Amino acid sequence: MTLGWDNPTADPTTTILLRHGDTRLSPEHRFSGLRDLPLSAIGTRQAQAAACRLATGAPIDAVVSSPLQRAVATAAIAAGELGLTAVIDDDLRETDFGDWDGFTLAEIQQRWPAAAAAWRRDPEQAPPGGESFADTAYRVNRACDRLLRDHGGQTVLVVGHITPIKILLCRALVVPLGTVYRLYLGSACINEIQWHGRGFAAVHRVNDTSHLP
Repeated sequence: MTLGWDNPTADPTTTILLRHGDTRLSPEHRFSGLRDLPLSAIGTRQAQAAACRLATGAPIDAVVSSPLQRAVATAAIAAGELGLTAVIDDDLRETDFGDWDGFTLAEIQQRWPAAAAAWRRDPEQAPPGGESFADTAYRVNRACDRLLRDHGGQTVLVVGHITPIKILLCRALVVPLGTVYRLYLGSACINEIQWHGRGFAAVHRVNDTSHLP
C-alpha cells in the first residue's frame, strides 16, 4: 500500500458527500442525531443551491442517502436535478446522540460535564443513551464498502450528516478517528473523495459551500 503519492491507472470511484440543508435546530448548532426533523425553508434553499451546483458539474451516476428526512429531502432535490432516484442506506444515518439530542454543546457541558469531557477526548465514548463515534464508524465503513463494491468506477452522490461525512474523510486520509473533532462541515457543504485500488484515496474537496448565498 502506498501511503503518499500514487499513480493509479484504473478509473476511480468518486463519492461526492453532501451534507443536508438546515433544520430549525441547525442555526443554533443544536445536536440533531436521530431526531427526524424536516428541512427548514432556508435548508430547502440550501439544498436547491447545492443541487444546481452538482447538476452543472461532472456527471453523477447514482444518489445514496441517509434515511433521516432532512437528508432524504436534500437527496430528493439533488436527484431531481440530476434525473436520478435516490436510494436509502440506513448505515449512513447520523450518530445517535441519545440524551444530548436538541441541546447545544455549551448546554451539554453544563448538564453533563464529566461525560462531555470524556466524549470530546475519545471516539469510543458514547453520550448517555447514545452511540459512540467508533460505533458510528463501524456502520459507515460498512456502507462505504458497499458503495465501492457496487459502484466501481462510478461517481456517487452520498447525502448525509456531519459525523458520517467526517468518518469517510478520516478513512480516505488514513488518520485516527479522533480527527473528527478537528473538522468543520457547514450546512449543505460538498466534499469529494476519489477512491482508487489498493486502498489509496485522494480527497479533492472539503466543506465547499461556495454555491450558497
